[in-house]
Amino acid sequence: MSIDANMAWLIPSICVVTFVLMLVSSRFLPGKGSFLAIIGIFIAFSVFWGVFLDFISNNLVPRNFEIVWISLGIWEINWGFLVDRISIVMLGLVTFVSLMVQIYSLGYMRGDNRIGWYFTVHSLFAAAMLTLVLADNLLLLYFAWELVGLGSYLLIGFWFEKRSAAEAAKKAFITTRIGDVGLLIGIILLFKATGTFHITSIIHAAQSNGISDAVLVSASLLIFLGAAGKSAQFPLHVWLPDAMEGPTPVSALIHAATMVVAGVYLVARLLPLFEMAPNVLLTISTIGLVTFIFGATIALVATDIKRVLAYSTISHLGLMMISLGALGLAAAMFHLVVHGFSKALLFLGAGSVMHSMHDETDFQKMGGLRKTMPITAATFTLGAFSLAGIFPLAGFFSKDEILISISEGLGPVFVCLTLIGVFLSSLYMTRLVFRIFGGEFKTSVSQYSHESERLMTVPLMVLSILSVGFGIMAIPILEFEGFGTFLDPSHHFHISLGLSVISLVIATLGIVVGYLKYGPPNWTNVKVDRFIAPFHKVVENKYYVDEFYQFIIDKIVLSTGRFVAVFDRIVVNDTGVDGIGISVWLSAIKARVIHTGYFYSYGTAMIFGLFIVAIIWWVV
Repeated sequence: MSIDANMAWLIPSICVVTFVLMLVSSRFLPGKGSFLAIIGIFIAFSVFWGVFLDFISNNLVPRNFEIVWISLGIWEINWGFLVDRISIVMLGLVTFVSLMVQIYSLGYMRGDNRIGWYFTVHSLFAAAMLTLVLADNLLLLYFAWELVGLGSYLLIGFWFEKRSAAEAAKKAFITTRIGDVGLLIGIILLFKATGTFHITSIIHAAQSNGISDAVLVSASLLIFLGAAGKSAQFPLHVWLPDAMEGPTPVSALIHAATMVVAGVYLVARLLPLFEMAPNVLLTISTIGLVTFIFGATIALVATDIKRVLAYSTISHLGLMMISLGALGLAAAMFHLVVHGFSKALLFLGAGSVMHSMHDETDFQKMGGLRKTMPITAATFTLGAFSLAGIFPLAGFFSKDEILISISEGLGPVFVCLTLIGVFLSSLYMTRLVFRIFGGEFKTSVSQYSHESERLMTVPLMVLSILSVGFGIMAIPILEFEGFGTFLDPSHHFHISLGLSVISLVIATLGIVVGYLKYGPPNWTNVKVDRFIAPFHKVVENKYYVDEFYQFIIDKIVLSTGRFVAVFDRIVVNDTGVDGIGISVWLSAIKARVIHTGYFYSYGTAMIFGLFIVAIIWWVV
């Protein structure tokens, strides 16, 4: 059977079927059904290639598949899938990275009693993300968006018996809910203004002035709030570092191809809508810039290997947002793909190191691992230097595309500040590589470490090839006009020699400084260290953002909650509800006393009452 682009709905459907089969039968299957999950995602990846080839052969014409979902009078809501340039790229990234992570997980999760549940949730997570990137309407997108959040909650808290993992899962779920509420309100505003959830129709309405400026700006900001929550933009970033409590392959999946890129994808999908609100675009770029530098500085002082990579992810997601704010759709999506390959490689490499080091995550206790783990060391280094933007690795080309888009769309101030982030990115990646693999063994555990099994090293080698060579896709070759043009027909590949040289020099300078500071020379300037010590403490404590949130929760939210509880109990319940009942009861007792049944008693009361009325009338 030939597969065409109209059958793209099969890709998430296969993962849904796999999830259901795993849910009901994994406990009875060999290996608790892990092979079934891998077969499912492999079939989905194979179907993707059929869809992709058909899409290419038909001149990249978008395909839409719709069925009626809800019909309420004149309102009709369709359940539809859209296959276009952006969704096809995301389909490839999600299915491929998911496949690599699941193969790797066979080795990493071997021996875990709940490995069947692990692969079951993996299938649900993949199905949700694939549905999200294919959705042609905001209602279906939101449905998949929430399923992605549910999947992340289950995977982050997979080892829920650990208090830290359970707390991390709750933190991720609650923090992203803030953004999700904003997204939902934004969707409702757009539906109220246009009468449809269909993305293309909403964009067309905005471009034809069918949406008022106030609604457009409000809806755009609220939708970006949702994207900021999922993609860990400042100040909604706090959940992502703690999400490292989940299994390391989960971290690779979340950071590379699923949850955190959902926000970037959402902004990219609705970029024509944001384009109609320039102030919102500037807000996106500004928050992205703050996030880029913010994440890089914390990554520079963190000592946990997974947390360094987590803050690196936060930083690079900010870089993508800067590009989107500058209307650099092609550059942002190109970097999203490159970052996906490289970050998956780095997290899986970190998992390989932890697996060999008995789950040790503090890289200050490592060192010298290049001697015992040569494959992990080589592949990890390639992924790190790719994200550092070193030529000719893939990250150099995507970074160069972003800098050009920032230069053309935002101006020199943003370029200069972005280059500071480039330097910091190169510096913390160099620090990470030298601390783990350079120097000599620091502990007996590192001395007796060993290379991981092939199930774990093969995905590393495959991902390293892509981290090195995928950058060539940016360059037009023969009839292929370049990856950027594939993503955005209005984009044309060009090189800014000045920016390329400057960024490469700055990235190389980061490596040189990192080598002098963290490499074999172990150069340290005491005066400089003393000067930066106060700032170092602030950064080490993550700018006290978590503490600020905790203060808000403890002193304001919980205190307000306690006050409301006391007010409800004493004023509303005891005084209001119970008080009225007691008053009626007491009144009844008093009234019973004065009702004697004797005429003279009633007559006396009436005369007394008339007397009081007369006095009042006379006085007034």
